[in-house]
Amino acid sequence: MTDTLTSVRARPAPSRRPHLISGPATGLLLAALVAGLIAALVVAISVGSVNLPLGQVWGVVWAHLSGRGAQADPLLSQVVWEIRTPRALLAALAGAGLSVAGVALQALVRNPLADPYVLGVSSSASLGAVLVPALGGTALAGLIGALGVTGAAFAAALLSALLVYVLAQRAGRLLDSWLVLTGVAVGYLCAAATTFVQLQLNPAELQGMMFWLMGSVAGASWDDLGVPALLIVSCLAWLTLQARALNALLAGEEAATAMGVPVAALRIGLLVAGSLLTATVVSVVGGIGFIGLMIPHVVRFVVGADHRRVLPVSLLAGGLFLVLVDLAARTADRPNELPVGIFTTTLGVPFFLWLLRRRTRGGTDAA
Repeated sequence: MTDTLTSVRARPAPSRRPHLISGPATGLLLAALVAGLIAALVVAISVGSVNLPLGQVWGVVWAHLSGRGAQADPLLSQVVWEIRTPRALLAALAGAGLSVAGVALQALVRNPLADPYVLGVSSSASLGAVLVPALGGTALAGLIGALGVTGAAFAAALLSALLVYVLAQRAGRLLDSWLVLTGVAVGYLCAAATTFVQLQLNPAELQGMMFWLMGSVAGASWDDLGVPALLIVSCLAWLTLQARALNALLAGEEAATAMGVPVAALRIGLLVAGSLLTATVVSVVGGIGFIGLMIPHVVRFVVGADHRRVLPVSLLAGGLFLVLVDLAARTADRPNELPVGIFTTTLGVPFFLWLLRRRTRGGTDAA
């Protein structure tokens, strides 16, 4: 009984935390985020090794949207429509997907420290993805090839998430400290395996893979957008339908069960959704860390813990954030380009340490 009471005190209901925006103001925030995302996309398409006037950019985009793309200047059309536009859109999709994955995983374990990177899901998804080209000439080529890059990344991410989830429990309780430490351990193990795989590659393949593993939306094409967009919309729709159940889960498993929430089935769904979103993003842009940690936490600070608001705001905020980060990665050292993972990690590590220190001071680590 004492242990249970300690756990309850150690996990105050997130919905009671003060937040900055509520009620109708949330709609204004969503409208502002949509406008900001569109503006960021336009700037991202305009800025590069050669900056293009906004008028020319809009002219090319409108020509293609209206079906008159053949009338546009061929070189300008290739730069704007075939290179920069899919890149900017993929950055928005990747940021949105990782943010929603972070919301799902944090709801799964009722812990704002959870995220695809910290829990080792990103590292395992990266390992699954690199195994596809690395094992192309081995006896496992048939099995791995049948899964494809996205399938292999998803399988590895799901197995990793299951392993962390099981190992972080003690006497039926999920412990914060065990969750973080187990996730870090699994992440290091997958990183070591990925390094071993890299040793089997030739220098040309290794250079491209190293840049990809650090996270990059360079080389994006229109073909890269369909699958991520479909899965993000599908997972977001399912999570939105479960928003009330997710809110009930914040009060604890016992309270959620008393409200009629199928907790076991819900947690499995959250695990699958978080892993699928992470694996999909990793399979197209590589390992980009800490977005799923930072964005949902900041969003909850602004709009509160109600998932009916957290999910759409996180989606838009994550997309806007990664578009801006990719813009910085392309312009910080022009004409050179840096992996976006460098920027997200530089921002994410101090944020994670601050969040961990803040929770430790608040006595929220129920060990």
